[in-house]
Amino acid sequence: MNSSKTAWLLLSPTIVILIIVGLLPFLYVLYVGFFNWMPLGKNKEMEFINFGYNYRELVFDKFFIDSVWRSIRFAIVTLALELTLGFLLALSLLSSFPLKAFFRSVHTLPLVIAPIVVGAIFKLFLVQGLGPIPFLAKELFGFKLNYMSSEAQAFWTIVVMDVWHWTPFVTLTLLAGLSALPQDPYESAKIDGANNFQIFIYITIPMLVPVLIVVIFIRMMDSLKIVDEVWMLTAGGPGYSTRFTGIHIWKEVFEKRTYGYGSAMSVLYLYITIVICWILYSVMVSRGKANEDE
Repeated sequence: MNSSKTAWLLLSPTIVILIIVGLLPFLYVLYVGFFNWMPLGKNKEMEFINFGYNYRELVFDKFFIDSVWRSIRFAIVTLALELTLGFLLALSLLSSFPLKAFFRSVHTLPLVIAPIVVGAIFKLFLVQGLGPIPFLAKELFGFKLNYMSSEAQAFWTIVVMDVWHWTPFVTLTLLAGLSALPQDPYESAKIDGANNFQIFIYITIPMLVPVLIVVIFIRMMDSLKIVDEVWMLTAGGPGYSTRFTGIHIWKEVFEKRTYGYGSAMSVLYLYITIVICWILYSVMVSRGKANEDE
C-alpha cells in the first residue's frame, strides 16, 4: 500500500464523521428550504413551492434583515474590541513582570467555561437587588444599571460579556504568532533607525497577517452565530435589541414551527457569513501583499 492510500485510509474516519454531522444535515436543510412545512401546524405535509420562494420572501422580511444587521454590528464591535485588547495583552505578555504566570493562567480561565454558563454567570451578576455589578455601578458611579430596561444597555452588556469570554483566545493566538516572528527584520530596522511605531506598522503587522486572518475568521464566524449566551442573558430582549439572527432563526423554527422558512433563513444567513468572511480575507490578503511590495 503506497503512502497516498495509507493517508486516505487514516483520514477516512474523519471524512465519514464530517459527512454525517456536517454535509448531510446541510443538504437536508437546503432541501427543506424549498418547502412550506409546519409539522405541528396547518401544513403537516411537506408542500413544495416554486424554487426560491422562501428566499424571495426573506429579502422583504424586515425582522430577518434587522436581525442580520444587528448581528453584523455586534460582530464588528466585538471583533474590534477583542483584537485591540488581545493585541495589547499579547504584547505585554512578551515581557517579564511579577506574577506573569499567574496572570496568564487566570486570563485564560474564561475559555474553559461553556457559553451558556457564561450567560448564566452574567445574569446572576446583573440581577437587580442581588447581583454585585448593579450595586457597584450605583454606589461608585451613580449609574443605574438595568440591562433589561434599556436596549442600549442590553446590547453593550452582551458586548462586554463576549469580550470577557473570548479576548483570551485572541491574546493566546496573537502571543503565539508574536513569539514565532523572526528577529532579523527587527534588528535590521533598528540599525536603519526605525522607531518602535514604524517597526510595529511595517514589520510586525505584515508578518502577523496570517495569524490575524485566522483570528478574525474564527471570531467573526463565532460572533455572527452567537446564541447561547444571549439566550441565557436576555432571550433576545428587551424588545428586539439583542435578537440576533441565530435567535431569530430559533424562534422561527421552534416557536412558530415554520421549518421550511426557517431552513431557508439558515442557508441564506450561512451565505451572508461566507461572503463577509471572503471580503475580509480578500482585504487582508491584498493589504498584506501591498505591505510586502513596499
